[in-house]
Amino acid sequence: MSDALLLGIDLGAGSLKSTVITTDGKVVASASCPVETLTPKPGFSEQDPEGWWSALVTSLQKIWQGGLEPHRIVAVSVTAGAHTHVLEDGSGSTLRPAIMWNDQRSGSQVVRERAARGAQILDLSGNRISPTWTLPQLIWLQEEEPETHSRIRRLRPAKDWLRRRLDGSDATDITDAWGLMLADARSGGWSSELCAMGGLETEVLPEIVASTATTGTVTPRAAQETGLREGTPVICGTSDTNAETYAAGMTRKGIGALKLATAGTVSTLTDAPRFSDDVIHYPHLVSDHHYSILGTNSCASAHRWLRDALFSDMGFEGMDAKAAEAPAGSEGLLFHPYLNGERSPYWDPDLRASFVGLGFQHGAPHFCRALYEGVAYTLRDCLSVLQQRGMGFTTARLVGGGTRSALWRQIIADVTGLTIEVPAEGDASYGAALIAGIGAGVFSDTDDAARVIRVAETLTPNARAAATYDEGFVRFREAKEALTPINHKTVRATGEAK
Repeated sequence: MSDALLLGIDLGAGSLKSTVITTDGKVVASASCPVETLTPKPGFSEQDPEGWWSALVTSLQKIWQGGLEPHRIVAVSVTAGAHTHVLEDGSGSTLRPAIMWNDQRSGSQVVRERAARGAQILDLSGNRISPTWTLPQLIWLQEEEPETHSRIRRLRPAKDWLRRRLDGSDATDITDAWGLMLADARSGGWSSELCAMGGLETEVLPEIVASTATTGTVTPRAAQETGLREGTPVICGTSDTNAETYAAGMTRKGIGALKLATAGTVSTLTDAPRFSDDVIHYPHLVSDHHYSILGTNSCASAHRWLRDALFSDMGFEGMDAKAAEAPAGSEGLLFHPYLNGERSPYWDPDLRASFVGLGFQHGAPHFCRALYEGVAYTLRDCLSVLQQRGMGFTTARLVGGGTRSALWRQIIADVTGLTIEVPAEGDASYGAALIAGIGAGVFSDTDDAARVIRVAETLTPNARAAATYDEGFVRFREAKEALTPINHKTVRATGEAK
């Protein structure tokens, strides 16, 4: 197997990335391709699944053009964001653009269902209903697009739709099944009660298999389109966060994971889920473990918004340099990154972003640094929920595109008070490649595969900056509470209320 290579494919919110690794964990090639997000109305977030496939094909073409030989790949696996799903009719045609995990259109349905059946949904699914889940999106579809809903004959999580294009399989893993909010969290199968709430029969859902199960092999048509060798084993895969936290090294309790991507997340490993109204739970790739996760809707997406709105002439690197010119605490300037409502710990789709405390002393450096700090404060908000439940940690692996900024990495350590470890390779496509190796027998299990995970950098909090951020965090929360009713009035006044 010395010549063997493993391919991992991850569909992110803004791009698709393919990564090829050796059996000792070294990345030998990777390529990305952007994916367009459609926002037909405020709070809406959709993508065309055909764009995913086009991005997959393009990313692999880039890798082959670099000289890598496809026949060396012994297995491939796919990951994608949880909750995002594709609806098909009886002929297998896609019914509409895929509703994304960060879509907020089902806010009013969530409020109604939470009041009427929130406890039942939590008991069955293991999670609190909110607009991020597929179940309330299906309820919205019943009410707003009934003709489309009536034609649903298959529902597939995003990564499973992509994988089907590779091997013709019809399956999903337990983590993505939970992500639909249609699975029974206690029995492990589909819940007829939850499906009925969404107006579906369980028959429209794929078979649930292990994340590391072989679901098929690359078909002749897929081989022709992608360049992969026909007959290459295809492994089921899982959600991006599951793969990413594993690839980062969250393989035992005591090590958490923080993610700076389109959204920001805080994750921790547990022996068993502790179902509650404010913490999300999923089965983890590590056998007999679950992970608990809290997340903020806008992280790198907020960074991109600020660049486009105010700093398009300097780009991300220029903004990073500007942010380094401002002192810790941004001289009192606070930023709340609630551009698309907020998940944890507030679960409020009608929160909105704000800069608070502006004065004549503030300029471009303060805006740029305040954004970094505001996202870090939201991660500390999430972390505090876990700490209050005895589920905290002192060391965290930091992943996501935001880790490219050395300043942002240090701010995360200073604001959270955690020891931050940055893995050498820690994204979901890398995790997908490890999953491919486990499924193909290159690695015996998740412990065996974890041997190749390496830490590239360790950061500890700066005491002086941490003290500044402790005081800033108090004001951050106070300002959020004071502005919440104003945010709600603003959303209603502008006609955005769900």
